[in-house]
Amino acid sequence: MLCYQLAINKTFQQKKQFNTLSQEALLFKNGSKQLSLLKQKEVYYDSLLTKYQLDGSSIQNNLLKVINAFANKNNLKVISFLEPHKIAKNNLVIKTYGFILEGDYNSINKLIYQLEQQTKFGEIINLHFEKKKNFRTGKNYLQASVLLKSFG
Repeated sequence: MLCYQLAINKTFQQKKQFNTLSQEALLFKNGSKQLSLLKQKEVYYDSLLTKYQLDGSSIQNNLLKVINAFANKNNLKVISFLEPHKIAKNNLVIKTYGFILEGDYNSINKLIYQLEQQTKFGEIINLHFEKKKNFRTGKNYLQASVLLKSFG
């Protein structure tokens, strides 16, 4: 028992310490590689944010900016843009943005395509077209109510 306490037990403790120090040395050795990989990932994610037009401001502001820019180019009117409806479910926040557009069918359809496929703000969960009449002028016009669901 005395031999175990004086010699063998200390050997096991030294072996444990050696193993932990070896693992730490290996982590420090691979640290520069991991740092360069993280920098590459950062550049990649920044390029994705730039590509999908997501700068530092909120998704709501970016969405409104994209809709207004498209509306100005394609003769659309943004009638209303509502505050997002938020739902928290399983540690995930789901936001639903509602807005109403007025204009011709093809322009509205192009905007919906751009929002869903090119900017990746989220998915269109409801698109309701309604033909209305302006009784003062006697002309018909088209309105689209859009609900866009976004995660995050």
